[in-house]
Amino acid sequence: MRSSSSSITFLALNLALVACQNHSSGWAAKNFKTLVTFGDSYTDESRLSYFSSHNGSAPPVGWTQPVSYNTASGGRSWPRYASIYNDATLYNYAVSGAVCSNDISPRTFASINAPFPDIANYELPAFIADSKYTSANGTKFFSGTPSDTAYAIWIGTNDLGNDAFLTDSQVSGKTLVDYLDCVYNTITGLYNNGGRYFVLLNLAPLQLLPQYATPANGGQNATRYFPTKTAYNATEISWRMYEAVATVNDVYRYRTPFEALVNRTWPGAKIANFDVNALITDIWEHPASYLNGTAPLNTEGWINHCSLDGAHCVPVADGTARDSYLWFDELHPSEQTDRVVAREFVGVLDGSSKWAEYW
Repeated sequence: MRSSSSSITFLALNLALVACQNHSSGWAAKNFKTLVTFGDSYTDESRLSYFSSHNGSAPPVGWTQPVSYNTASGGRSWPRYASIYNDATLYNYAVSGAVCSNDISPRTFASINAPFPDIANYELPAFIADSKYTSANGTKFFSGTPSDTAYAIWIGTNDLGNDAFLTDSQVSGKTLVDYLDCVYNTITGLYNNGGRYFVLLNLAPLQLLPQYATPANGGQNATRYFPTKTAYNATEISWRMYEAVATVNDVYRYRTPFEALVNRTWPGAKIANFDVNALITDIWEHPASYLNGTAPLNTEGWINHCSLDGAHCVPVADGTARDSYLWFDELHPSEQTDRVVAREFVGVLDGSSKWAEYW
């Protein structure tokens, strides 16, 4: 037992050493001409609206997603900004409301009377189908190559939220480990399809969102996304969310190098952990360094105020005043926050970001 314990300790020390070394060689933003993204409303442009307007049917193979100026941020999404900043072609498979797997924490989308399309069963298969699609005139739909394509995954807001793990609504017997397995299995699926550069965005500081924050930090008794919150203790909800986020993000930090360097799950691949949690927390703590609107800087309030049934929404800021807010609504970052995330994401692609670790 002592020998086994020593081996584990030695392995942990080696991992820690490796994590501190510079493994960003091979990363250069100018090399990435294609960006492929997966996730939920933090990333979606218009896929969910396609499902809504087509009786729950998915977009056809080879569907070109239109640019949206009215995403969950109130404007353009962070991957759209990232593609603009880096002059890259964007293929965005994120779906608002998505979780990593509906086999773990399904959530019902009332408009189609079915679970929200997830990464494991919709987003990843949809991309793989598109990546192999050639139109009748012989034009390939997907223009990316292994060396010029970066894949980004940002998922977990819904997985850890209400109607999922936060309210013990996951499938019986499923744990956060299953959620994490799903995320890493997604990377494996992309790797098997030819992907070689991956950026894994960790969980945002969900406990700071108006939906989950403590009352002292502007947390709400109930929101349109969590109308039953009054049945719970608001402070307990916030701290439970904080605990889950901190746990999952710590696992991300250590599991990624373990999979990449010890298990060698993806030989020849490059992977970066983007600590978007630390970035958004820094915006919350030092807003003047990031927010630049014409209204007083605001990290606890939000722009779009809606009734609990979502039928009536009134913005409290418009025009450049919106850029003073960290949050667009009770659950989503603002467009200005998305611009910051996009800018720092491009820095991650360049291999020199202080918000990233590389393997």
